[in-house]
Amino acid sequence: MMTIHEALQVLAAERSQRVVITTMAATGIWPKLSDTGLDFAYIPSAMGHGPGLALGLALAHPQRGVILVNGDGSMLMNLGALVTLANHPANVYLVILDNGLYEVTGGQPLVGAGRTDYALIARGAGIERVYTFTDLNQWQSGAREALSGPGPVVIWLKIEGRLGEKTPKPPRPMAEQLARLQAALAQPLV
Repeated sequence: MMTIHEALQVLAAERSQRVVITTMAATGIWPKLSDTGLDFAYIPSAMGHGPGLALGLALAHPQRGVILVNGDGSMLMNLGALVTLANHPANVYLVILDNGLYEVTGGQPLVGAGRTDYALIARGAGIERVYTFTDLNQWQSGAREALSGPGPVVIWLKIEGRLGEKTPKPPRPMAEQLARLQAALAQPLV
């Protein structure tokens, strides 16, 4: 397995010029790895709604693409989003961080933790490009391939849980994040 920090370090190195939306626990770590206008911390998040935001941005900016870093708890809140992503193809790269816990609400175990196969569910929903990485070496070796080519893509990362984590604060107020994101999206791709 890998830590959430290790998983996000690899993602930061391979993200290219894509928008990165972080939810829940990843929001507290991501600003230490990347802090550009293309980074959007979706907190306070309505758990499960990240895929819809990512899809909307990806459809509006098809050349750029959007990476959504979603927890397994958030994914369980809206498994139907996988069917939507499969049927509205866009360059969405959905990263599911699976630690088997509702980490930011006190570390309660998820129903089905350790038994839920997100890759199988994604394929069953119609997503063709699905990757599973269970340790850091695999993720480091496969991240570039997983994050290249057209979306939708589901990337399932098995990570270590951290008990006692609190919901992180966004790195800046939502209005400022939105203004930075709009300005960054207005810039041409290099």
